[in-house]
Amino acid sequence: MVEITHEEMTEIKRKVEEDFPADPALQQIHIARKVLARQAELSGLSFLEYIKSLRAKGQEASRESHP
Repeated sequence: MVEITHEEMTEIKRKVEEDFPADPALQQIHIARKVLARQAELSGLSFLEYIKSLRAKGQEASRESHP
């Protein structure tokens, strides 16, 4: 998984809090979506491709832990 910088995370949070000032739950959803979108971009994948790759990794890990 690709990690974003602390500065990117701070900027994402700032923008989302500006867009949804009175709704912390909606802020969390949008922060997660924007982080995943940025990680996908850094990986050179589309958002959907990145989500599918995370799902595949999760399924592999599950198979390894439950032989």
